[in-house]
Amino acid sequence: MKHWHAKAFSKLAKVSVRTLHYYDRLGLLKPSLRQNNNYRLYSEKDLLTLQQIIALKFFGFELAQIKPLLAREVNVFENLLLQAELLQKKAQALLEAKAIIKGITSNCSDRESIPWQQIIELIEVFHMTQQLEDAWVKDIFTAEELRQYAEFETKMKAESTPEQRAAFEQSWFTLVAEVKSNLHQDPESSAGIALGKKWMDWVNNLYGKQYAHLRTKKFEKGFGEGKGLLEHGLTPELIAWIEKAVDAYWRQRLHQVLSQAGQVPSTQMLRLWNELMEEMYGDEEERKADIPALALQEQGLSHEAIAWLKKTFNH
Repeated sequence: MKHWHAKAFSKLAKVSVRTLHYYDRLGLLKPSLRQNNNYRLYSEKDLLTLQQIIALKFFGFELAQIKPLLAREVNVFENLLLQAELLQKKAQALLEAKAIIKGITSNCSDRESIPWQQIIELIEVFHMTQQLEDAWVKDIFTAEELRQYAEFETKMKAESTPEQRAAFEQSWFTLVAEVKSNLHQDPESSAGIALGKKWMDWVNNLYGKQYAHLRTKKFEKGFGEGKGLLEHGLTPELIAWIEKAVDAYWRQRLHQVLSQAGQVPSTQMLRLWNELMEEMYGDEEERKADIPALALQEQGLSHEAIAWLKKTFNH
């Protein structure tokens, strides 16, 4: 078997002698032989080990992680799969950091001062997005929606004190407790509709119209499918009940607006309609566009209401 002294081995493997000595001290790569003068002699087997170390370092593994991998103390294949996921996240993080830098530099010149406060806010959103990658919301939001949700969470944190957030959280659990105590009621009764209104008032106060689409998706794709219930004090039974109560509330509001058709000017009708749509869906134009057709299927609409819907929305 062929052997090389450290200097020749370092040239062959394209690593420094200092690195070889360091790997020796760590126990990562010990030379197969040592001469009486303490010179190191490396074998072909050592070369293969070194190539594995170089490959694993290239894949982003730390030296402390590499040692058990080489010793087969852990499953190499599984660790490679995990590392691939980690590198994917790092690559995405670098792309997002690049986008932040480009966004900042495109809005200022070298003669202007760098907007450090804006940079700090963007970095906070970036960090929040990374944290959310490990949360259940990542399963329901697209990458852009996750960034928006991180922006929403960051703004909420920045614009409130710890005491205000604690009070807000307490008000949520108080509302949840009130709904739980009324689950025996018909969700479409006056008591159910009142709670549906109270629920939506609370939620809309939190999300506003800018983030209403996140609110809707979190409820439908998250809570509605059993995700994140425990941390919010919710149960599948409560979600099913409040969904019906909220739906009954919006239908009542819809009928209240449409009942004024023929009694108020069309421009006022349109204003009332748009205000209701904003309450329901914020800036979600696609969802708002679906409502006129759904409204025409409602029972008990007046001829004036039907005529107004058809004329205004070309149905």
